[in-house]
Amino acid sequence: MGKIVLKLDRMMVERKMSLNELAERVGISNVNLSKIKNNKVTAIRFSTLASICQALDCRVEDILEFQKD
Repeated sequence: MGKIVLKLDRMMVERKMSLNELAERVGISNVNLSKIKNNKVTAIRFSTLASICQALDCRVEDILEFQKD
């Protein structure tokens, strides 16, 4: 079975956006966004994912990747 890997940190660097700024734009805590950024979550709400994509002006596939084992 493969796994989904979040590439949020790369997109944040590309967009030159800090964790604090993105958390504020998305409307979630720095702690929760940090967990998402560091792949420490097992689930993410579609609404949160949509807000992240809107704030970073990117597509879902820019921050999510499927990796085979």
